[in-house]
Amino acid sequence: MSRSPAKKKKRDLAGEAFAEGMRLMRTNPALAAVEFDVCRHEECRFAPREGLVAVDSDGDLHVHPQRLAEPAAWAWALAHAVLHLGFGHVPAVKGERVQPDRYDLAARCVVVNRFLLGFTVGETPEHLPASYPDGDEEQLAARWRRDGLPAVYERCGTAGDEPDQVLVPWVGWGRPPDWQLAFATALTRTVSAAMDMAGGRRDSLDGEAPRPRPWQRALGWFISSYPLLGGIASGIKLVADAELARAHGIAVAAVDAEAAEIYINPLRGFDDEEWRFVLAHEMLHAALRHGDRCGTRDPYLFNVACDYVINGWLTEMQVGSMPDGLLYDPELAGLSAEEVYDRITGDLRRKRRLATLRGKGVGDILGGPLGPPRDYVDLDAFYRRGLAQGLDLHQRQERGFLPGGLVEEIRALSHPPLPWDARLARWFDEFVPRPEPVRSYARPSRRQAATPAIPRAGRYFPPEEIARCTFGVVLDTSGSMDRVLLGKALGAIASYAGARDVPAARVVFCDAAAHDAGYLPVTEIAGRVRVQGRGGTVLQPGIDLLHRADDFPPGAPVLIITDGWCDVLRVRREHAYLIPRGARLPFTARGEVFRVS
Repeated sequence: MSRSPAKKKKRDLAGEAFAEGMRLMRTNPALAAVEFDVCRHEECRFAPREGLVAVDSDGDLHVHPQRLAEPAAWAWALAHAVLHLGFGHVPAVKGERVQPDRYDLAARCVVVNRFLLGFTVGETPEHLPASYPDGDEEQLAARWRRDGLPAVYERCGTAGDEPDQVLVPWVGWGRPPDWQLAFATALTRTVSAAMDMAGGRRDSLDGEAPRPRPWQRALGWFISSYPLLGGIASGIKLVADAELARAHGIAVAAVDAEAAEIYINPLRGFDDEEWRFVLAHEMLHAALRHGDRCGTRDPYLFNVACDYVINGWLTEMQVGSMPDGLLYDPELAGLSAEEVYDRITGDLRRKRRLATLRGKGVGDILGGPLGPPRDYVDLDAFYRRGLAQGLDLHQRQERGFLPGGLVEEIRALSHPPLPWDARLARWFDEFVPRPEPVRSYARPSRRQAATPAIPRAGRYFPPEEIARCTFGVVLDTSGSMDRVLLGKALGAIASYAGARDVPAARVVFCDAAAHDAGYLPVTEIAGRVRVQGRGGTVLQPGIDLLHRADDFPPGAPVLIITDGWCDVLRVRREHAYLIPRGARLPFTARGEVFRVS
């Protein structure tokens, strides 16, 4: 029996024509600069039944998915709808909206069609007139209300008999978008580039206009006039790319500290003062390494907490002007980012209103660059040196007072803490006694070959001295424990114990139960220790085992190696914890905590 041939997937001719029309429209740089979304599905309530496109004041273009038209017709209709946005015919405004009447609708469509006669995009529909009356939207609408609307201008839109412009309340975050400013800016840039090309100052229309943009002027101001952040600004690269910002959902700005890049949305209508505030905000995120300080906290909520702190500092220092909609609460003044985070996580109502400079629900501290990877070296030194030098210049030139919390964090960056292994070595020096050798003629020295006739006392360690100089290791061997952490921690313990002549350590493995490995030579702790179990994490029985052991000295300290996912511990002797960097213990530690990096 022969198999029936596989069914071929039916081509979406309407979708292909629409996509080609969208591509043709976007080849115009002025129209491509206006941001919008496309609503193209069966349930779209604003999609016209007979026409092609309708546009609303949320910046959405509504299209029926089965409407079939030529790509050139789609390009013209899409350009018509986008120009309604660019001309300010459907502005984004909060609150109740009053729909335009038939005279306003017709007048606005006439103005758009008249513009498209000299700004050719796609193919003009045949039913439209070849010429249009003079006057702007208000003048034409007023004339037609007085004298009547000519029938030839009744259907000049792109939605057939339905209105192609719909006003809805703006419910977005922050300041409503200004499509009119974006279109005017792009149109001016295109005309300026064309004039520069005609004058021989450039070879093509591609690239930015030669005059500096507001964000470039803001960055230059930090370098020339604000020494606190001037060192950081001199090494930061601004990436102003509207397509990149739209692709990655960047409403205003975001920063990647590793790449030393700030990504901004150039379509945001901010002045120089507002861009200064935005750039200072992102530079402080990078310089204070907020991305690395997150630890096990929720990254987005910690980003929000850092935003509250930074915006409070910048407002207090009067750096630029804070744009509308940013996170700022005077009641949180003086708190650290960690303290603000604890408050946010306990306030569910506040969490629903939170948004960073990147947008609602996403953080503006990026985990990686948005472009191709590059090599970066010594970033900690760059940010630390830039802030320290900036603070010194700021205070030397008496530029004004700075928030105490910001100065404290910059000073802390200037004096970074000791690495965990160096702190562990100090802990060994303080709490693990070194065995003291004893000289005795009962064991003559055998190192005096030059004078064998002269007896000399030998050097040895008494058994009671060896028993006194030891320590305990309680090792978490549960399924969540990282083997890299085990290797680093045990290797450091073995090397420091060997350097202090500690002969053996008491080792206890703990998962769901305690496994006593007894005394092991320190040279075998890191090399030949075999993990006993991989169950749950219960460490208290292992600690109790050492407390009750008769052969374990009462003054010997205990090292507890865990990933933090453990029970609450009660240790009645000197002790310390080795945990991964970024992990947190579920209780307040009474001993030292070494974070293994």
